[in-house]
Parts: sequence; C-alpha cells; structure tokens
Amino acid sequence: GRKHSLITGRDLSQNQAQAHPGQRCCADFCLFRSTAGRKSCPLCPEEKFKACYSHKLRRHLQNLHWKVYAEFEGYRMCICHLPCRNVKPSLSGDHASGRHVAHYHCVVCSVTIARKTDMISHLKRHVNKGETEASPSGQAYEIMKELGTNVQLLPNHTTPQKSDTYFNRKMKTNRQLVFCSLAVLAEERNPVECLDAFGATGIMGLQWAKHLLNAVRVTITDISETCVKMIKENCKLNNIRVDGGMRVPRGSDGASGEVEGVPIATVEVAKMDANVIMHLRPFDYIHLDPFGTAVNYLDAAFRNVRNLGIISVTSTDTGSLYAKSPNVTLRHYGCHIVRTEYYRELAARMVVATVARAAARCNKGIEVLLAVALEHFVLVVVRVLRGPVQADESAKKLRKLMHCQWCEERVFLKLGNMVDDTLPCNCHGSLPGKTAVQLGPLWSGPLFNTGFLRRMLSAAVKHSMDDIQPLVKTLIYESECTTLKSLVHGPSALTNQGIILNFPVGKRKIADESGNFVKKLKSDAALDHPPFYYSIHRHSIRGMNMPKLNKFLQYLTEAGFRVSRTHFDPTGVRTDATLLQFKSVLTKYSVPTCTNASATQTSVSVEKTV
Repeated sequence: GRKHSLITGRDLSQNQAQAHPGQRCCADFCLFRSTAGRKSCPLCPEEKFKACYSHKLRRHLQNLHWKVYAEFEGYRMCICHLPCRNVKPSLSGDHASGRHVAHYHCVVCSVTIARKTDMISHLKRHVNKGETEASPSGQAYEIMKELGTNVQLLPNHTTPQKSDTYFNRKMKTNRQLVFCSLAVLAEERNPVECLDAFGATGIMGLQWAKHLLNAVRVTITDISETCVKMIKENCKLNNIRVDGGMRVPRGSDGASGEVEGVPIATVEVAKMDANVIMHLRPFDYIHLDPFGTAVNYLDAAFRNVRNLGIISVTSTDTGSLYAKSPNVTLRHYGCHIVRTEYYRELAARMVVATVARAAARCNKGIEVLLAVALEHFVLVVVRVLRGPVQADESAKKLRKLMHCQWCEERVFLKLGNMVDDTLPCNCHGSLPGKTAVQLGPLWSGPLFNTGFLRRMLSAAVKHSMDDIQPLVKTLIYESECTTLKSLVHGPSALTNQGIILNFPVGKRKIADESGNFVKKLKSDAALDHPPFYYSIHRHSIRGMNMPKLNKFLQYLTEAGFRVSRTHFDPTGVRTDATLLQFKSVLTKYSVPTCTNASATQTSVSVEKTV
C-alpha cells in the first residue's frame, strides 16, 4: 500500500538515515523507539505521549496523525508535534514558557508549515515548478551569485514567515547603495569596523569583506541558528575565513591566511541579538535591515557608534511609510501623515526624523548623507556627530508640515510660527471648511550630501556597479537641484569640483582632526535643495497638452527657478517655485488639444448625429 511520510525532525538511526524521511513506512516508526515492549510515538514528545503498547500506539496514530495528512505523489505527510519549529512565545513574550506549534514537513524541501491548507498550496507550487521528487538530503539549495559573491538559498527563501534564511532579489539596489556608502567610509578611515546586524544569508557582509578586503572588519550577526549556520557555509563557499570569537576592538590585522586555501578575508559570525551586540561593542558602520520597521534598534545603534561613523537604516514597512496604515505610522514613528503626491519623500523625511530623535536621546546629532525611497524600501544613510550642540542643531530641523488637501501645496512651519495664513495658496478662503492639515513632525533639512554622493559614484564605477550609476547620478542632480549633466568620473574630476579626498586616516580621538573633518564635511555640502516636488501630471490643465518634461524643466530654469528631476517620482519636478508659479509656467507653455475650427466641426457633427 501507500507509505505514510511521518517526518519527525529527529536524528535517524544509521540504517534509516540513508532513506528520505518521507519514504519511510509506519512500521519503521513503530520500531523507532521501544523499551521493554512499549513503543513511543515518533511524532510526539515523550512528555505529551508516553510509551505504550502497539495497539494503543496505532490507535493514537490513526486518531491524531493519520487523520489529518497532506498527500503528495503517493506520500502522506502527517502532522508533527515535535519541537522542530521555533517556540511560539506566550502572551507575556517569554519564549521559555511558550508552546510548540504542530506542523507539516515538506518532502521536497525543508520547509515546515503549520496549516494544512498552506502545505497544500506549497506543494502545488512545487508541482508548477516541476519539483515532484523528494530531496534525498532534505535540503534543496540554490546557488545565487551577486557582485561576485556566491550564496546558498533555500527553496522558500522568499517567504520569511516560513523560513529563517530570507533573501530578496529586489533589494539588490539597496545592497549596492549600502556597499558604496561603506566604501566611501573606508577611504576616510582604515580599518572600518562594520556590522551587518541582520545577516540572513550573509550576502551583504560577504560582499563587504570580499571586495574591500583589509579595509574593513566585518561582523555578521543573526539571532537564528539556521541563519548562522547558513552564513558560515556561505563563507566557505566564497573562501572567507570565519572568526567565531569576540574580537578586541582595534586589535591585530583581520585578514590572516590559513594553511589550506589561504582565505581572502576574515568575517566574524555571531549568534546574537542585534540590540545586544550594538550595546556591547562600538562600530564605525552599522547597517540595520530588519524585516519591517527598524525603530526598535535605533537606540542601541546610536548608543555605541563611534564619532563621525555612519548608520544606514533600511525600512521595508511600506504600508505604514506610504500612509496605507496611518495608525501603525503613528505607533511606530510618532508622525501623522496622509496620502499625498509626494508620499515617498514624506516617508523618507519621516524615517530621518525618527533617526534624529533617537540620536538626540544619546546626545548625538546627524548629517543626512543619502535618503532613497523606492517601491520596496526606504534607505536612509546618516553620519553621527557627537555632542549636545550637534544634537540640538538636528532637533531644530524637526518641524510640522502644513499641507493643503485640495491643491496639495505644502510648507514647513517655522519655529514658533502660528498656523494661520501659512500656506501661500488661497484654498482656505475660496473653499468652505478647513482645507489644510498638519503633518509630521518631519525632517526639514536636506536629504543629500553632494560630496558624499560623488564619492559614492566613484566607488560604483570602481567596483563595476553599472546598475546603480544612473540612480546615483540622479541623486547628485537632485541634491544640487540642477539639470546640468556634466559629471566626469575619477578622483581628478572630483577634486576639480571642490571635493576634498585627503581624509584623516588612523586614530580619530584627536579633537583638532575631528573638528577639521567636520568643517570639510560642511564644505562638501552644497546649497540646500528645496523640499518636496510637484508632479507634472497631477497639476496638468484639462484640455491642454503640456510640454515634455525636459522642455518644462528648461522653461522653469529660464524663469529663474532652481529645478531638477527627482528619483522619488519619474514625473516629479523639484523646484523652489511655489505651486502658483509652477502652474503659471505650465499653463504658459501648454497648448490646446484642438483648435477652434476643429472644435466647431466636432460640435456640428455631433448635432447632425443627434
């Protein structure tokens, strides 16, 4: 008859380990654990079901495990009550007093799924992909290569709820932007102690170590034992030595060769909570990329980061960032927002404001180097400036935003300013009721540092990152609020444009070096770009053909306004003009969709038809 796949997750005996668990029959399980004629259930812990005689065990298997099974290619996957999955925490949040969840084991891959309907859907996806044979090892790895780094992926790497090792291919742009920002910091100081607090597969930390070599000392952490094991295997796959011990800060050289293979770099891999390791050790560069919001880790990140270090924060909770869940936004970020035409920049400024508040609680200020908001994530890169004076300067840039819900005009409130008569539009006087709403508090300062972006572009060219070079160029134009496309790669071109590349190297505890470096950073920053942007499609005039976007940018420049395109919206225009001035220029250069003669002929033909 058919064989029942009772996958236990326990260590098999030496004879049974040669066969896949899904191909073992129930008789094997009945003989799996037996003491003095009594047999234990292979799918239940001993504290739940004690050893009994065979007739009672068979009744237990039929009424509990065999009654609810998922069938696939002649195999029956029965429900398992062993502690194969992570413990579900109790209501108080204590994992020790939590309970284990019953689940199914897939015979094709290593996934464990709690619900039967989810397991059936999972098996259908295997059938659609042509994966109908059971994996002999229980693990079906996929090798993926990105930026010269190989990583192993499980078949369910795209579903973080069902897998500990999560990997998202769509975040390649995010990983390359983070890499370039670290490469810029590696030019300023050497070596750089950097932390990838949420390793998952470890691809980001491995890319740092493989391409920057001795310039960085990489630490990859994850709280999941499965992820830590996967990271160590990926290190061997890329010929990188794993340093499992706690390193002394500013110790000996990180890259030491082994006898066999001579590894190209050394990476420290630790199973530790992100908040714990950031409290225990100081770092120069910290990258936070949790699944969802990163607000729970900001206090620990600013607690121990070194002066003039860099913190990069990736937020993927787009539902709360893009005003789809305002209650979650208020709970996580302490901001009130509504859906606007500039919702992506609104999300970026909201994340920066949350980062600034976390830094101020540790008597630190921030300088925003980069803020990117795309479809799947919001990335913010800031430089940490120690001292209460810097913290006060950053806190002063947190302001409320007045937003007109009718015409979508917006303006930041000045410190101590009254709400009345703040918006330049006349909607509150011509329309009944209140048309304006207060949003925020938000970051009102600049979102980009031009000098830092140019050095990022140089790093992208150096490491052959062709995918993000157009994006970085757009960010540079946006930071300068210009449409002039006159970028020349190379250190000489950067020096000619007023960017200093001779940073202090070595120890950074000397006060005069830190002061001089801050002055150089301020000289790198160009004139602050105007906040927010207008969508040319949102404000187009009905019955008029508006000009092409590049032509319209030229018309605004000729009118005396600063103007540039923005990465937040392909149809957006960043300018210092007000909405009334923006519409006047748009109306001036728009042409009617049809002439008067053609309109008359159309009306006559309509009358004849009637």
